[in-house]
Amino acid sequence: MPKSEAASLLERYFPAWEHLSPEERTALLSNTMEANYKKGVCVHGAERECIGVLLIKKGTLRTYMLSEEGREITLFRLGNGDLCILSASCVMDAITFDVQVDAEEDTETLLINASFFSRLMANNIHVECAAYRIAVDRFSDVMWAMQQILFMSMDRRLAVFLSDELSKSGGGTIMLTHEQIARYIGSAREVVTRMLKYFASEGIVELSRGGIKVLDKNKLKGLIK
Repeated sequence: MPKSEAASLLERYFPAWEHLSPEERTALLSNTMEANYKKGVCVHGAERECIGVLLIKKGTLRTYMLSEEGREITLFRLGNGDLCILSASCVMDAITFDVQVDAEEDTETLLINASFFSRLMANNIHVECAAYRIAVDRFSDVMWAMQQILFMSMDRRLAVFLSDELSKSGGGTIMLTHEQIARYIGSAREVVTRMLKYFASEGIVELSRGGIKVLDKNKLKGLIK
């Protein structure tokens, strides 16, 4: 990737860019490389090397926790322009829990070297503050996911998820399988299937192979209140 393109992306999405000296910007560019991941690839995990900070150019990364029984609980997803800090958890002492990060689709990123980022944080307070601010935002996403799992009824959790997906896509059909939805909301596929069938019987959705068409957005929103 041309340095000018990387510089443009970092200037736009790296929150402390304006507080970097010319020398720090040059060093940052020298320690940033292009890294692309195919759909389904594990980008970061407990058994994997701490790779560094990822800036997503195009695609989606899913961050989740994995139980000993193999159950997945999706914590949050990151898209275009987002920074993935947890993939550099080794340089942030406050992050003490293990998460998995997978490429949800073919994803293009810029990868900032972990050891360099650690030095940059140590020498520039603005970078350190920006990194922890992003980490706090992600922790808020984690708490929201836990709140849904612990305190929301299943029908409301599913309605919130479907409504969020509609907002992202801008369409009326959600192209996800029941298995994928179960992973996203921390449930079992059988439970999701039963609840979707109930939604269909109420005229809220129409089910098809690999897709869910929302027929009545007002009824769906009524389940969220």
